[in-house]
Amino acid sequence: MSRSLFPEITVNGEVVDAAKIATEAQNHYAPKGKPGLAWRKAAQALVIRTLLLQEARNRDLKAEPADLGNKRYETDEEALIRGLLDAEINVDPPSDQEVTAIWEKDPSRFRSPSLWEASHILCLADPADEQACAKAKIKATALTQAALSAPRGFGKLAASESECSSKDNYGALGQLGQGDTVPEFEDALEKLSVGEITKEPVKTRFGYHIIKLDAKAEGKVLPFNAVRPKIAEAMEKSSWAKSAQDYTQKLVASADVQGIELQSL
Repeated sequence: MSRSLFPEITVNGEVVDAAKIATEAQNHYAPKGKPGLAWRKAAQALVIRTLLLQEARNRDLKAEPADLGNKRYETDEEALIRGLLDAEINVDPPSDQEVTAIWEKDPSRFRSPSLWEASHILCLADPADEQACAKAKIKATALTQAALSAPRGFGKLAASESECSSKDNYGALGQLGQGDTVPEFEDALEKLSVGEITKEPVKTRFGYHIIKLDAKAEGKVLPFNAVRPKIAEAMEKSSWAKSAQDYTQKLVASADVQGIELQSL
């Protein structure tokens, strides 16, 4: 990436390291062939980080890295930014009336997780092996047609053809809750009716699956008292994030930033 396309960026006279922008860009999505979009997102993120660090140091804050668990700790810079935002942002917890109002808008949003009983036939394939994936898909497509033609024989088909250890139990996976399977598998389960078999093979990181939904227990609407703490926590987090954004915008408005426009932040 040439320097003419990506000019030097300064924040109140401090240069934002181009190498750090390039590294940060790897964490930001951009359409294929448009690396400039990822670079811009990365540059914006580092400009904001630089502004927050400058403000923390101007206030002579001291870094006190927090223990993040699993032998991980904040960096000094992360601790400084957290300390600044903790000092600047004070969010009151929502009132009972506010929490109740959110719940009453649509109580059906707050449910216990659904439970499924499912069976499957797996055609194993490493996602990185295109040839193996192609062969697995052909096999899974043929097995799907066989399963749809004779639904009652799904278990026997799984026992003879599946490449999952569940073949020993005729493909039965037992009871599954949300998060027990990979997202693609769970998404397929959500769309099936009891007794239905997927019309097309379902691709996951394990290969291709033919899935049959054996039973389903719909999640039940939870009473207000059971969900009140989670609603309140979500509202408080949302208010904190909005306050943090407003504070950051104030810093941007008063800063001298050269080399990039920040109006879209």
